[in-house]
Amino acid sequence: MNRLILLFFALLVSNLSTAQIHELGVWIGGSNYIGDIGPTRYIAPNNLAYGLIYKWNKSPRHAWRFSYTQTQLEAFDTKSDNSAKKQRGLSFKNDIKEFSAGLEFNFQDFNLFENQNKVTPYIYSGLTYFVYNENFFLGKNLKEGYLNGQFAIPMVVGIKSNITENLILAAEIGAKYTFTDNLDGSNPKNDDFESLRFGNIDTNDWYVFTGVTLTYTFGNKPCYCR
Repeated sequence: MNRLILLFFALLVSNLSTAQIHELGVWIGGSNYIGDIGPTRYIAPNNLAYGLIYKWNKSPRHAWRFSYTQTQLEAFDTKSDNSAKKQRGLSFKNDIKEFSAGLEFNFQDFNLFENQNKVTPYIYSGLTYFVYNENFFLGKNLKEGYLNGQFAIPMVVGIKSNITENLILAAEIGAKYTFTDNLDGSNPKNDDFESLRFGNIDTNDWYVFTGVTLTYTFGNKPCYCR
């Protein structure tokens, strides 16, 4: 295993030193949750989200993208437009730490070695793995459960531009469809807690990241050969 790890880092260093262009930077913005508790507005960031992002540009149209982001998801029934939810009066918090990898596609050529300002919309998708707490409710009290990991499908749209020779600024919105219905504590997995489940247990939870990235580009001028 240690040899495989060393081989991976050796290949990574080799790639970084060859004729490729790379981006490394930060992601900062807000998050919101969509599920059984609180309002169901799709883009309504209410908590800080932040992380790191790396891109390996393979052509002016696409790049491999890797990121780590964390936030605290939070929602309140009292802020919902639904009168039944307001009367129920539940709320929750759950810390999320996610790792994501996939492909970013540019709608316009984004060749950073041309000496001019570039702007392009883009989309991104791939696979996300995140860590969260398997919580549950006793009455109106949220009880913290064990740490669990689950997958999500990211669906991201954005627009980006090179603001200097080596800096790229992007704004994006990313919805994450998760493979769990218990970010909010409404559907605990433990069968002993079946009586504590509520809401629509046939639909999974979502969360949304809305924010900006600032990345620094480095690497030799690539040959985008076919």
